[in-house]
Amino acid sequence: MNFKQKLLVASLVLGFSQAAVAAEPIKIGVSGPFTGGSAPMGVSMRDGVKLAVAEINAKGGVMGRSLLLIERDDEAKNERGVQIAQELINKEKVAATVGFINTGVALASQRFYQEAKIPVINNVATGSIITKQFADQPENYIFRNSANDQIQSHMIVEEAVDRRKFKKVAILADSTNYGQLGREDLEKALDKKGLKAVTVEKYNIKDVDMTAQLLKAKQAGAEVVLTYGIGPELAQIANGMEKLGWKVPLIGSWTLAMGNFIDNAGKNGDGTRMPQTFIQDASTPKRKAFIDGYVATYKPSGGRIPSAVSAAQGYDSIYLLAAAFKQAGGTDGPKVRAALENLTEKVDGAVTTYNKPYSKTNHEAITADVTVFGEVKDGKVVLAK
Repeated sequence: MNFKQKLLVASLVLGFSQAAVAAEPIKIGVSGPFTGGSAPMGVSMRDGVKLAVAEINAKGGVMGRSLLLIERDDEAKNERGVQIAQELINKEKVAATVGFINTGVALASQRFYQEAKIPVINNVATGSIITKQFADQPENYIFRNSANDQIQSHMIVEEAVDRRKFKKVAILADSTNYGQLGREDLEKALDKKGLKAVTVEKYNIKDVDMTAQLLKAKQAGAEVVLTYGIGPELAQIANGMEKLGWKVPLIGSWTLAMGNFIDNAGKNGDGTRMPQTFIQDASTPKRKAFIDGYVATYKPSGGRIPSAVSAAQGYDSIYLLAAAFKQAGGTDGPKVRAALENLTEKVDGAVTTYNKPYSKTNHEAITADVTVFGEVKDGKVVLAK
């Protein structure tokens, strides 16, 4: 073989190897609770993510590379979330991760992504501190596309105090990081109105009787109950009020839209209100396409997405990431972070159309303007009037 032939062979081999590298999929971690009390949120989020990935891959992927999801069940446990983060970073070599349902899991896990300079989009967890955990560092790799608790707590208090004119407010919050941080935000929002809750009660995950907490609220003369909790225990509040023959409005964070609250509370949940970024209503062509695609693919019981907010935000998080990969021209963490902070392409999502959703100093894609009030009515969430 002469020199020219060797050079040709070498060029061909190099060409094939470069093509193979170019064709390697882009790995994206998806972490959430796919079992346990938070599973309706976790599974809905994961399925929304999978739907977006399938759509993008069907159109040729990103820069000719398919997206490959690496799914892990964090079981809503902080220590499990930490293990998964390390595995996804060190073993799977993910380019980014989406997910986190539980605020505590996010706060425990995302520091590993920050250290590795790998972007994370929190697509469900709402604790106000989440995107500010590393705000004091030169670069922040933590993003979000869900309505944070400051937005929600302000809306909840405005609904109860300004719109419905209640002055005696009770707060019931679970003992998780999510519940207690949300409770703090509610108290701050009340303080701005010159009010203090007549009683603030705590309950634990898996508690099945809220009688003691509700009796204190009733005896304190509460006109409305505000909630912050993550699981099916929320239904015990609505059902406990019925047992006591005490019917006052129930207003709380977005988790009151979960299927396990609606089903377990039954008629006692009717009228409950909560902030929502997404309601399962085909009000735009994009939303209709998303809802139709989700229902056709996953066939949820009764056609109702178990946690429509989680599914829609999960779906949108992948399109935001894909736009960032494309703009960055690859998967280099610092370049993807910089692209997210200055997205030049509008991203048409199920929740909203994202137009420069992030900046260097603001990693929150969702504003109060995007968030509306939902109301439980006849087994589903509708737009509150």
